[in-house]
Amino acid sequence: MAAVAARGALRSRSPLLGWALRTSPRLLCVATQQKNPGQNVDEEQSQSHNEQKAEASPAEKMLTEEKAKLEEQLKEVTDKYKRALADAENVRQRSQKLVEEAKLYGIQSFCKDLLEVADILEKATESVPKEEIKDENPHLKSLYEGLVMTEVQIQKVFKKHGLLRLNPVGAKFDPYEHEALFHAPMEGKEPGTIALVSKIGYKLHGRTLRPALVGVVKDA
Repeated sequence: MAAVAARGALRSRSPLLGWALRTSPRLLCVATQQKNPGQNVDEEQSQSHNEQKAEASPAEKMLTEEKAKLEEQLKEVTDKYKRALADAENVRQRSQKLVEEAKLYGIQSFCKDLLEVADILEKATESVPKEEIKDENPHLKSLYEGLVMTEVQIQKVFKKHGLLRLNPVGAKFDPYEHEALFHAPMEGKEPGTIALVSKIGYKLHGRTLRPALVGVVKDA
C-alpha cells in the first residue's frame, strides 16, 4: 500500500515522470532493436545466402557433371592426338627408309644386267692362251690387253657404286652369300669350306645381289 501511495504521489507531482515510467518498457525494446541493427542484417544475409546455396545446388551438380564429361573428352582427344603423332612419325620413318633404300638399290636390276657383261669379259680374258700373248702376235696381244683394261675399268665402276665381287675360295660356306652346287670330300681341306668357285658372286651395298656358285668340302 505504501508503494502504491508513493507511486501515486510521484505521478501527481510529475506527470512527465509518470509517462516515462509507463513507456519505459517500449522504449527499452526499441533501443535494443536499434542497438543491434548489424546483427540483424548479418542474420538476414546469412539466411539469404543459405537459401541461395540450397537453390544453386542442382546447378552446381550439373556443372560438375559437365566438367567431368569435358575432362574425359579432352583426355580422349589428347590420346588420339598422341597416337596420330606416333603413327605419322612411323610413316615418316618408313618412307624415309624406303627412299634411302631406293637410292641405294634402285640400280639393282641394272647392275644384274651388267654382271652378265662382266662375266663375258672375264671368260673372254681367261680363254686367251697365255703362251700366245707375245710380240709376235701383236693383234692378239692388243686384244687381250684391251679386254683386261675393260674388265678392270668395269670393276672400278662397280666398286664406285657399291657393287663388290664375291670370290670366296677357302672361306666358310655362308648360305646368305653362296650357293652350293655340290659337296665333295677333299684331302687337306677343312669340311664346310669352299674349294671351288664356279661363278663369281656380287654384293650391292652389303646386300647379296648374286650368290657365288661354289663347291663345298664335306667329310670323307
